[in-house]
Amino acid sequence: MENLIIEKTEATPEIRFDYSSGILELRGESYPENTAEFYAPVFEWLRKFLNSGNELAVTVNMEIIYFNSSSSKALMNLFDLLDEAVSVGRKIAVNWMYAAGNESALEYGEEFKEDLNLLDFNLVEKSV
Repeated sequence: MENLIIEKTEATPEIRFDYSSGILELRGESYPENTAEFYAPVFEWLRKFLNSGNELAVTVNMEIIYFNSSSSKALMNLFDLLDEAVSVGRKIAVNWMYAAGNESALEYGEEFKEDLNLLDFNLVEKSV
């Protein structure tokens, strides 16, 4: 299975999903004009990855500095998909990274975490 690499733009995050290591990274801002279209290949790759027979533990590192409401929904759908995978035995951890002093980023992370049942969702403060 090929890795998924999507380069960052002004309105979309950098996405690097590495099949062999199980490390999935999203970094940057997310306010694409068409959120569903932008995230469609991300969900397609993730579903294939989770059903590929690869039993590696998965680490998702997220450092989304800013996102709009439609991106928030896409991120929640992503977390729901990961939460569902955990319910059938996958070991997955999400690291929600936010800059020290960025209270809104921390609050967004807390809200996402609150809505999940099984997913290991870590709030990681980064020093500036």
